[in-house]
Amino acid sequence: MSNYRLLLGCAATLSFTVAIAAQSTPPTKPAISARPVEAAPKAVPAKVQKEAAAKTPAAPKEPAITFNSVHVDGPYIAMTFDDGPSATLTPKLLDLLATHHIKATFFVLGEMVAEHPEILARAAQEGHEIASHSWSHPNLAKMSQEGVRSQLQRTDDEIKSTTGKRPTLFRPPYGSITERQKRWIHDEFGYDIILWDVDPLDWKRPGPAVVRNRILKETRAGSIVLSHDIHPGTVEAMPSTFDELEAKGFKFVTVSELIGMATPVTPHPKAEPAEKSAAKAAPSAIPTSSPGG
Repeated sequence: MSNYRLLLGCAATLSFTVAIAAQSTPPTKPAISARPVEAAPKAVPAKVQKEAAAKTPAAPKEPAITFNSVHVDGPYIAMTFDDGPSATLTPKLLDLLATHHIKATFFVLGEMVAEHPEILARAAQEGHEIASHSWSHPNLAKMSQEGVRSQLQRTDDEIKSTTGKRPTLFRPPYGSITERQKRWIHDEFGYDIILWDVDPLDWKRPGPAVVRNRILKETRAGSIVLSHDIHPGTVEAMPSTFDELEAKGFKFVTVSELIGMATPVTPHPKAEPAEKSAAKAAPSAIPTSSPGG
């Protein structure tokens, strides 16, 4: 009987020990499966990037609205005359242009057209291009938008009344105009803005020989030549100027015709590294624009 009691006591002690051990042992956490690590994207070689860029079509460029000269294939130039029509000088110039079979572009003042409509009508009938130069030759860059609009609209109406056609070109007096004015004038009136790349400074009245020599020296294919048909010396310079320009092989067209002949400009080669070009002479200064026009 005593042995039976001893056996029961041992069994009870063993059960209690197992229970205590089960409570004190922390539960085993489930194993976490490893995720595959994604490889970083490979860098695209510069050569591949350039090839892809070359195949991507470039966004179309906005058409130019301002012209100092025009890139053309051929010896074409445009002669332009500002500030007329003059009662005495413009008819003489028209006679000379007819003799040489030259078509020019006249940038006229509205107030002068109102005074001499018959002269402008003759110029238009003889095939010359008639363009706007404002009503009274103010500095537009210093004017309000409404003031500029009035100058252009009055001139536009006067030219249309005299010639039957509205102008499509505009030259700002003195070449003075802001970028914002160029844009809204183009959008509202449809004008291309015409400046120049050849200026003999004939408004200073240096004499016919000087006017001629400056034009001959500066004129290149695609040039827009500025001069004025209100100065006697300018008109006196034209016979020999036309003769010598023709002898050089130049052909005369209107500004609109010149713009219509425009060809793409060939890109310049890439600039040399600074260390290679450092020894070369510095370029000459770019001449500033004169108060012509």
